[in-house]
Amino acid sequence: MAQPKKVPLRKCVATGEMKAKKEMVRIVRSKEGEVSVDLTGKKSGRGAYVSKTKEAVEIAKTKGILSRQLDAAVPDSVFEELLSYVEKETD
Repeated sequence: MAQPKKVPLRKCVATGEMKAKKEMVRIVRSKEGEVSVDLTGKKSGRGAYVSKTKEAVEIAKTKGILSRQLDAAVPDSVFEELLSYVEKETD
């Protein structure tokens, strides 16, 4: 009998929930200090995961959680890109 495949879990930096990696979106800081949204989950650099909910993205923005996790300033354009991606995913 085949064993069930293990589902990789990640912790949302905003809500603290453990969810499947597919239910999260990764934000990454490159070695150069550039912060971007990593939809593939494979870019190199320091990463942080946020749930694919509007509430989680807004919590991360208002509390400055991503800036602390990535140890870099996160531009508003990253949050705008995150919100637009989350809204597309929930439709």
